Amino acid sequence: MTGSLLFEAIMLLAAAVICVSIAKRLGLSSVLGYLFAGILIGPYLLGVIGEEGQDIMHFAEFGVVIMLFLIGLEIEPKNFWNMRKTILGMGGIQVAATMLLSYVCFTSFGYDSIVALVISMAVALSSTAIVLQTIKEKGLMATTSGTSAFSILLFQDIIVIFMIGAIPLLSASASENVSSHNNHGEQVNLLDSLPIGLQTLAIILSVALIIVAGRYLIVPMLRKVVKSGVRELLIAAAFLIVFGISFLMEYVGLSPALGAFLGGVVLSNSEFKHELESTLEPFKNLMLGLFFLAVGASINFIVIANSPLTIGGILIAVIAIKAFVLFITGLIFKLKIDQNLILTFSLSQVGEFAFVVLSFAFQSNILEQEQLDIMLVITALTMAITPIIGMINERLILPRIGTKESVERPMDTDHKKDGKIILVGFGSFGNTVGRFLRSHDVEATILDHDSNRVDFLRKMGFEVYYGDATRLDLLESAGIANAKILICAIDNPDAAYQITKRVKEKYPHVELMIRARNRYDAYELVNLGIDNIYRETLETSLTMATDVLTKVGFKKEALKKQVENFIKYDEESLRRLASEPNRDANYIFKAKQELEQQEKLLNEDFKRDHPQ
Repeated sequence: MTGSLLFEAIMLLAAAVICVSIAKRLGLSSVLGYLFAGILIGPYLLGVIGEEGQDIMHFAEFGVVIMLFLIGLEIEPKNFWNMRKTILGMGGIQVAATMLLSYVCFTSFGYDSIVALVISMAVALSSTAIVLQTIKEKGLMATTSGTSAFSILLFQDIIVIFMIGAIPLLSASASENVSSHNNHGEQVNLLDSLPIGLQTLAIILSVALIIVAGRYLIVPMLRKVVKSGVRELLIAAAFLIVFGISFLMEYVGLSPALGAFLGGVVLSNSEFKHELESTLEPFKNLMLGLFFLAVGASINFIVIANSPLTIGGILIAVIAIKAFVLFITGLIFKLKIDQNLILTFSLSQVGEFAFVVLSFAFQSNILEQEQLDIMLVITALTMAITPIIGMINERLILPRIGTKESVERPMDTDHKKDGKIILVGFGSFGNTVGRFLRSHDVEATILDHDSNRVDFLRKMGFEVYYGDATRLDLLESAGIANAKILICAIDNPDAAYQITKRVKEKYPHVELMIRARNRYDAYELVNLGIDNIYRETLETSLTMATDVLTKVGFKKEALKKQVENFIKYDEESLRRLASEPNRDANYIFKAKQELEQQEKLLNEDFKRDHPQ
């Protein structure tokens, strides 16, 4: 009974639901809950998921693959190019310095030079899955620490290609390297039997194939799938794209996750970008949870018991080296102390791609079984410890040495209008709102969780509070009890929803003006009873459409009234559709009716105001 697949699935889901719920109740990261659940049901406690957690590890890695595909969708090639200095600068320094110090450390532990070099490659890599999941949970993606972490992780995901390519060259057995089979008689990948020059050519051709297929094969295929009107077919097509690209990359010996990322970048400018995101997002979160479960289960307590001092020493050395290099990298790029500490403690673990590098090195006869076991345990332990270190940093270190939540400042009421205004978030959206208010002598109290931005704004004379605005105590420190208006301009729908709900419940007198990233985020706010919702792309899209119509012969003055009518009809439609479950058959039918009615009304308005 206990060996059945259905029983294992029940235990996996039960452990995840219970442990993650407890973790969130205690204010901990969901990642920590998944890791503990994996340890609990792993082979060394309850023994539910089999030998060392490997039964589900390969399947679970698809969570990382889907995550990188979705990240690629969010990055347009132009923006990717604009980030090149940060990616190459911070990422290059981190990887090179970590490898150098790790190499010195492992040779001093008595490891052979080639073994130490391969292990140093693995140690230089951090966990894309854990770091990005945690950063997104805490709403830090738009902060200095978030963008810096993303740049470093992106460089690591790229450099791992070259690391895997270098392993056969470092192999102790030349006869094993030229063979297309590993020491278990299984084919490693397509390129093993090819000369180095042809391997390089095959890699370049594979990348080119993804780019060409994205434009001339995948997009036309998606258009045909969408025309079919079958929802599950779109889901199947989305998985086909991700798994197909990943298989191609793995087949030629590259990282499947990096291939998925590249596929996402290629499709980021397509009309299916948002559809693919909304389709894959729920599966990504579920399979990432499964990945964290597998990592927890892979912690081999027998290996730890056999070599506790060795593993303890290496574990401390690895985390210390990575933290030191990351902190120095942050100093070089002038990160504020708290942003630098968030970056340092977020990336101080060894990542999931280390499993790939170490296993490939073992197959190439570079690592011995004992060395592999020790490093796999070290990798899993650093990943499990990361959320705990992050919690210690957040609760004990940052409050003492980080940016203060507020600063003493003299009262200045000469130019302030009646009624206090609180502005949450001073990124690109909030920045525009705040500057426009200030240009009309209306000051706003600003809340933001990017300490670099907070420090700059304080120097500019703004009243700024640093911290997480979902905390009611921070809002109260900023004066929410006496505020007239709260403007929420953050790019985090979950955090915006929490802020809105808490303020509406405890301070109903405060008028809420909330940014919504899209129509579906706006539905949730409508259902909370919010009247002032600002969809960030609506006015900009209409401005562009107006400019297009002007260029094809319409008069700009005539279109101004049409823009007002469009917004009016669309807002009315938004509120009528908010009670419908998103994207089900009934919603699609009603949305189609609303669209037809809007077009009819706009056409009648235009003909009435501008008869031919």
